[in-house]
Amino acid sequence: MEPARDTPAVILLSGGLDSATVLAVAGDMGFRRHAISFDYGQRHVLELEAARRVAAAAGVMEHRIVRIDLSAAGGFGHSALTDSVPVPKDRPASAGVPATYVPARNTIFLSIALGYAETIGAGDIFIGVNAVDYSGYPDCRPEFIRAFQVLANVATAAAVQRGQRFTIHAPLLTLTKAQIIRLGLDMGVDYSLTHSCYDPSGDGAACGHCDACRLRLAGFAQVGVKDPARYRG
Repeated sequence: MEPARDTPAVILLSGGLDSATVLAVAGDMGFRRHAISFDYGQRHVLELEAARRVAAAAGVMEHRIVRIDLSAAGGFGHSALTDSVPVPKDRPASAGVPATYVPARNTIFLSIALGYAETIGAGDIFIGVNAVDYSGYPDCRPEFIRAFQVLANVATAAAVQRGQRFTIHAPLLTLTKAQIIRLGLDMGVDYSLTHSCYDPSGDGAACGHCDACRLRLAGFAQVGVKDPARYRG
């Protein structure tokens, strides 16, 4: 961990297990945390309620929810998370980029987070991407994070004119789901506040079979701790 410092940072907060852990990491590093979440037309919009719970429990300086429409109705689409496409269940781990991939989602999210960071004078942006248990998403890989950091430092007035240095922190990048959970538990993260499932039932119960559920369940099993999420059946 870097030395504690009382400076602002922007944290992308989906409401899931990974982003809740990253929010705790940023706090442990001493940053004044400004959380940002996105209502992008996702079918599992329950995650936004989880994001509100996590942000409130963490005592962040500010929590913004930005509305953008990445669904077919908004002119984008082609994802099981935003359209009427079945969410893959019990998918083999090596099956490639899944139907739940949302085109350019993390690029869009980080771009908005970068604008927010520049506005509040923050040079640090945190994102919970993970290259080990990342379900095949290309925008969760180390090369993507490195490339976006380069972009951030040539695409903003703060960097070009004022010498601001932007750093994209991805502290979970090389961790397994079990290691992420252990890290979060050590920092006191309450995972009962989080939501991970891509295809929850109407009452919010997780399906237990989508990629997000399977990775989460396997992680808790490896740690030897019961997952506090509520599952169907």
